[in-house]
Amino acid sequence: MDSPEQLSASLAHGPRRIGVDTEFIRERTYWPKLALVQIALERDGQLEILLVDSLAPGINEALAAILADTTILKIMHSPSEDLVAFKHACDALPRPLFDTQLAASLTGVGGGMGYQKLVESITGVPLAKGETRSDWLRRPLSASQLEYAADDVRHLFELHDVLESMLQKQGRRDWLAADAERTLANADADGLERWPHLSLRGSQFLDPDAQRSAIRLLRWRDRYARETDRPRGWILDNELALLVAREQPTGTAALQDLLDGHPKAPRKLTDIIWNALRTPVDDEADAPDARLAEKRDKTRLRALQDAVAKLSVELDLPAGVLASRKHLESLLDHGEWPDALAGWRQEALEPVLTPLLEGKH
Repeated sequence: MDSPEQLSASLAHGPRRIGVDTEFIRERTYWPKLALVQIALERDGQLEILLVDSLAPGINEALAAILADTTILKIMHSPSEDLVAFKHACDALPRPLFDTQLAASLTGVGGGMGYQKLVESITGVPLAKGETRSDWLRRPLSASQLEYAADDVRHLFELHDVLESMLQKQGRRDWLAADAERTLANADADGLERWPHLSLRGSQFLDPDAQRSAIRLLRWRDRYARETDRPRGWILDNELALLVAREQPTGTAALQDLLDGHPKAPRKLTDIIWNALRTPVDDEADAPDARLAEKRDKTRLRALQDAVAKLSVELDLPAGVLASRKHLESLLDHGEWPDALAGWRQEALEPVLTPLLEGKH
């Protein structure tokens, strides 16, 4: 379908829910290039699947109106990357959202299950995986591509019916709504990572001055990647960024020597990288020390993990759904509950974790 008018007309009957998925390409760009949007509809008791060509003029504007229509529930599976694609192409996000992967986790069906596995688990239907790495920007799309794309939304209503019923019985519908809204809020904010050095293990071996340099380089790298719409690793890969930060070159010549010794170095950007390296960022003095990992009380971290594992069993939740190791490390290092553990998770975890954090057990 490549007509905005036809797309709008197809949803004029006011469906209460639609299934949604996307196909996009992100191999050579920072932003995902939206290529196809699949929409499952119910009309007169029959399933109808629309394959929407998002490269066609005016289509993304029509899609934006549908995504923003809060009277229509959007059912998707693990949509984080799809949300980025929608935000960039349509400047809209699918609200309200029902994430079937998240619902499967919260009901105890399974954590982090892929769409094919979840469909087979609930419906018994095996799905083909043949077009996973297909070129979705080519036109026309092949028959096998179209069939694969349609399959990605064909069973979303069945998943929704089963998982919604389970959530209601378990009293966890509000859990899903809160988590889905957090996912949407993160996509909507679309902000750059404040402390990008913390996600790189090599930062643990940098002194404070080198860590500040790494923050400057990584923040510049991420902004530049967005502005030029190129993958971050194509601008400055993580290994080289940490090397430059650690070596602290004293001038452009020394920086050039470092870049010359790296096969993927952006030599044409030497002056720009030097400027980024020498320009402080306003909040760098507030940066958390990546070396905290070396000083962390591993015995207490293990106690936190054990308590979470025990509570997960009691709640019949898959491992990692309540709290990941990363979030427990943040809680232990900084003494504050991270946003990812807010809401129902904090309510469930606080009674069992607070005594451990306070050293009472």
